[in-house]
Amino acid sequence: MSTKKSRQVQSRPYSRVISDPPERAASRAMLRAVGFTDEDFQKNQVGIASTWSMVTPCNMHIDQLAREAETGVNQAGGKAVIFNTITISDGISMGTEGMKYSLVSREVIADSVETVVGCEHFDGLVAIGGCDKNMPGCVMAMARLNRPSVFVYGGTILPGCYKDRDVDIVSVFEAVGQHARGDITDHELKAIESCAIPGPGACGGMYTANTMACAIEALGMSLPNSSAQAAVSDEKREDCRRAGAAVMALIEKNIRPRDIMTRKAFENAITVVMALGGSTNAVLHLPAMAFAAGVKLTLEDFERIGRRVPVLADLKPSGRFVTWDLARIGGLTPLLKELLRAGLLHGDCLTVTGKTLEQNLRGVKPYPKGQQVIRPLNNPIKPDGHLVILRGNLAEEGAVAKISGKEGTRFRGRARVFNSEEDALKRILDGTVRKGDVIVIRYEGPKGGPGMREMLSPTSAVMGRGLGKDVALITDGRFSGGSHGFVVGHITPEAYEGGTIALVKNGDWITIDAEARTITLEVPDEELKQRRAAWKRPKPRYTRGVLAKYAKLVSSASTGAVTDANLFD
Repeated sequence: MSTKKSRQVQSRPYSRVISDPPERAASRAMLRAVGFTDEDFQKNQVGIASTWSMVTPCNMHIDQLAREAETGVNQAGGKAVIFNTITISDGISMGTEGMKYSLVSREVIADSVETVVGCEHFDGLVAIGGCDKNMPGCVMAMARLNRPSVFVYGGTILPGCYKDRDVDIVSVFEAVGQHARGDITDHELKAIESCAIPGPGACGGMYTANTMACAIEALGMSLPNSSAQAAVSDEKREDCRRAGAAVMALIEKNIRPRDIMTRKAFENAITVVMALGGSTNAVLHLPAMAFAAGVKLTLEDFERIGRRVPVLADLKPSGRFVTWDLARIGGLTPLLKELLRAGLLHGDCLTVTGKTLEQNLRGVKPYPKGQQVIRPLNNPIKPDGHLVILRGNLAEEGAVAKISGKEGTRFRGRARVFNSEEDALKRILDGTVRKGDVIVIRYEGPKGGPGMREMLSPTSAVMGRGLGKDVALITDGRFSGGSHGFVVGHITPEAYEGGTIALVKNGDWITIDAEARTITLEVPDEELKQRRAAWKRPKPRYTRGVLAKYAKLVSSASTGAVTDANLFD
């Protein structure tokens, strides 16, 4: 046996279990049926986790990207095997009972990828995700498995156009509110609906998908500048081929996800989320990914980093531009280089290139002069982070506010309480909700929902009715990356667990102070004590199936809403 072949055999730490022993002949017979040759059994086997589906435009093109990754692996001397996992569509299910499955799908995806890779003895993994939950789900699986892995983002959608202005999915949600107020006609609503989603790719603003793509790149788990690419582009296809080659190099060097996904790497990811004005969902997904990697990430980490990192990106939903605009001026790497120069990033973190973040950024050119998408550090949109952790008697374990600065930093109003998203949406659209109200939507937490639905429909209806600066909305549910306005989510403990949000009554005064970082129910302690004594936990909404299992296992939103914590305590 040649020295080269000997190295190949030793480099197959998992697949050789089925490729080499005589007693595994039946395993090899199965693989021969799907196209394996004698030579293939001497190669590293790499799983290509594809999230392709016709369920959503975010993922409708990923079958093609998976083939490109397969080519990259095979050309680098490996043997790629494509398999699928699920995806769901937040945009389609938003505001319905179906949305309760959304956050649940993150766990299902992580479990399914872990299951296939573990079962099939793959030596490495390339995962391609294109929507909110399959991205952290894939990375969670990578961390659990700890086999050489590269994540690939499926890419951002190109913007639609209506009356010479860019539109996207959030434009449609807000148009519903405008229609309810009588500002636009049935014809105009349909016109916006018809042109907002022009083709493949994830929602175009700095919503959750693009937020997580950028966070994962900053984490070091995807190739440089891969997070700001159009779904339909030569660059994205090349990115997939390069990812296939990269995972082979990681196998050769024995670089594993937990070597990359360190505490400092997660701090880099949080820093980038803050600088980009990213989605509140990052406060759920990054702790969940960190937990899978054995790293403890808390709300305090977001609070600490947010105090020193300014918002620099003028991106939707609060800004003017979409992620495609970021791609056109050079992508994420010029911003990373600027943050590194300012001492806001850890440059010594290892990445999937086999190099450190600092090494990857050498030679990166700055953004072109005159661009308006990314502000300089000395002229930020907001001098500190937009994701503010609030605490008080209404959120003893913490809550997450998205404060861009445009909606102000303090709100005091009377509670208007709803026990479901649907009830709240009806009352917003029919004009019941008025200026000065604090909309309270409860029993939408991870356990109580179950599933912690996103409140994009209510927040968009508020904006569409022109109440963005006049009402606040708080919930133990969560928000879409497209939500904006004076909104506070992830209130913990949630209502189903007896959190104070369960005790709020119509007309109670609530004060939200982003500067003091407090959220307060202005009810005397003795009164709250009496209300708590009278409160009874509602019956579970589901007692069988995946939602019931999720409600039984899921942790608090303050710890990432994971389902495998403290299983045997």
